[in-house]
Amino acid sequence: MKILYVEWLKTKRTALRLLTFCFPVVYAALIIGYVALRGIDKNTQTLVFQTFFEAWTACIIPLGIGILSGLIVHQEELAGNFNGLLSSKVSRYGLYGSKFILLVLTMTASTLIAAVALGVGLDLFLGVTISWPIFIAASILAIIGAIPLLALHLWAGFRWGMGASIGISIGGLLMAALMGATNLGDKIWQFIPWTWPVRLAMLSGAYLQFSEDMQFPPAVISSGFVLKQLAMGLAASLLCLAAALIGGIIWFNRWEGRKSYD
Repeated sequence: MKILYVEWLKTKRTALRLLTFCFPVVYAALIIGYVALRGIDKNTQTLVFQTFFEAWTACIIPLGIGILSGLIVHQEELAGNFNGLLSSKVSRYGLYGSKFILLVLTMTASTLIAAVALGVGLDLFLGVTISWPIFIAASILAIIGAIPLLALHLWAGFRWGMGASIGISIGGLLMAALMGATNLGDKIWQFIPWTWPVRLAMLSGAYLQFSEDMQFPPAVISSGFVLKQLAMGLAASLLCLAAALIGGIIWFNRWEGRKSYD
């Protein structure tokens, strides 16, 4: 906890805190404004769910992860070209792990803040009540799908720098938008890490199809499709996370820094 607290102190007066706490509220406000301009009908909740989570998981998460990971690494690079980090008395495992945990916490906080701000804002300003369990479940699944990406980008940030981290995130954004948010990736999405936040989050939306007069669950649920997709996504995320995190820690333990001209 002490190492994590020190890492958090390092973010003071940086863009990381602003991106974590302020941007999600702005994003939620934009969605609320869009709904207000469009008008409210019986399909509003489904529209809000799709718009909010598709844009957040296909655009914000891939790009945000690249920027946040790059910022954390770039800050250490500016502080004596990693000399302060590498000469620390804390073990390499602790240093790398604390930065990864900080990234996970910031991503978790920003996603949940955006979802809560959306739900509260819709209720207060438009009188629209959302199904909180479904929206929170989608947020948690989006976070789970994003955690392997954090491990990959942290490794890439240390190896190649902030520019590479952001560059990879732009490519990831395109893959998430094309293979995650459309049916182009229906057969291969489980092999593309940037599609996992999109696909996992959108699975919860199937439960919005329930209505009071239904005698049986929607076909997409009763057929077992949702559970099968969920199992594939979680398994892929877990395997990738283990490989990226263990590989990154082993590599970082032997790393001697990066040349300033690399």
